[in-house]
Amino acid sequence: MLPTIQEVKEKHQAAILKIEGVISIGVGLKKDKTPAIIVGLKQENQDTIRSIPSVLDGYPVEIQIIGSIKAQ
Repeated sequence: MLPTIQEVKEKHQAAILKIEGVISIGVGLKKDKTPAIIVGLKQENQDTIRSIPSVLDGYPVEIQIIGSIKAQ
């Protein structure tokens, strides 16, 4: 049985968050409404983008530039 997208996110979360410039990882939908693992970056950085896999255990990864996250 294939792992769920949530299980895949949890499996890879710690490693992805260690990549410089990554500030979040979650599950969401791509523009075409297919499920994806969403990786949030503080700013666009080609080295960071290249170090993030485009697929994790069969699920697509989408990168979004979201800026800084501030607690309220």
